[in-house]
Amino acid sequence: MRIVRFLDDKGQTRLGRVPIGNMPAEAEILDGDLFGKLTPTGKSTAIRKLLAPFSPVNVFCIGANYAEHVKESGHPMPDNPVIFMKPTTAVTNPGEPVLIPKACEHGPEVDYECELAIVIGRTARDVSEADALRFVLGYTAANDISARKWQKQGGGGQWIRGKSFDTFCPMGPSIVTAASGGGPGDDEIADPQALSLSLTLNGQVMQQSTTGDMIFPVRKLVSFISRDTTLLPGTLILTGTPPGVGFARRPEVFLKPGDRMAVAIEKIGKLENPVAAG
Repeated sequence: MRIVRFLDDKGQTRLGRVPIGNMPAEAEILDGDLFGKLTPTGKSTAIRKLLAPFSPVNVFCIGANYAEHVKESGHPMPDNPVIFMKPTTAVTNPGEPVLIPKACEHGPEVDYECELAIVIGRTARDVSEADALRFVLGYTAANDISARKWQKQGGGGQWIRGKSFDTFCPMGPSIVTAASGGGPGDDEIADPQALSLSLTLNGQVMQQSTTGDMIFPVRKLVSFISRDTTLLPGTLILTGTPPGVGFARRPEVFLKPGDRMAVAIEKIGKLENPVAAG
C-alpha cells in the first residue's frame, strides 16, 4: 500500500491510499491508525497539500553507509553502522522550503543527501537480523540536509549540530508498506536492497545509485540500532546516502536560495523541496 498524509479541501488532515506512479490529485481515504489498523473506505477526496507521511517519535540516521560515498569522502570503510540523530523538529513537508540557517553566515556549506528511510511499525528491542524486517511498517524518502562546516568544525566533534537545523529533514511524499507473508504486490516493497534512488538539483542529476550499494543493509541497521535500545512505532531511520554529495564535488556544490531539489526513490515517489533563506 502506498500511503500519504495530506490536507483535504476542507483543511482536515487525512491518511489516504494512492497508486504507484505520479502523485494523483485525489486519494482514497483510509480510516484508522497508521501504526494500528488502516481500512480503505472506498471514498476519495482531493489532496490539497501533501504532508510528511507521519510525525516521527525519534529520527535515527546512518552515516557512511554507501561504499561509493565512503570512497568519495576519503573515509575508511566502517566496521559498524555510524549512528547519529536528528531532532523531530527538523522534519519538513514535501514542497516546503529548506531554509539556509542564519548560523551559516561563514559561507556556503548546506548540502543535500538523498536517502531511503525505514519506518518502524512495531516496538522493537534486541531483534535479530533474521527477524528485523517484521518490525518495519514500510519505507519513505528523506533528504538529510547537512551544514558541513557545522558538522565538521562547529559541532564539537560530532555530526548532530550540523544536521539538526529546522527544515533539515524533508520526508515523503509517501510510505510504501513492506511486503507481508502473502507475497509482494505492486504497491509493496519486498526487497529494500533493490531500489533505485536519485537526487536532482535544478534538474541536474547529482546522485544516482541503488540501495544495493549499502554497506549495512536494512536488516542489519534495524537489528544493530535495537540492541538494548527500544525502537517505538513511528521511529524513522535514515539509511545513508549514495555518492554525488556537494562537498565531494570539484568544485563544491552547496545549496542556495532559489534552488530546487528532488529526491526520487523507486515505488515511493518524488520528494521535492525548494531552498530559501532562513
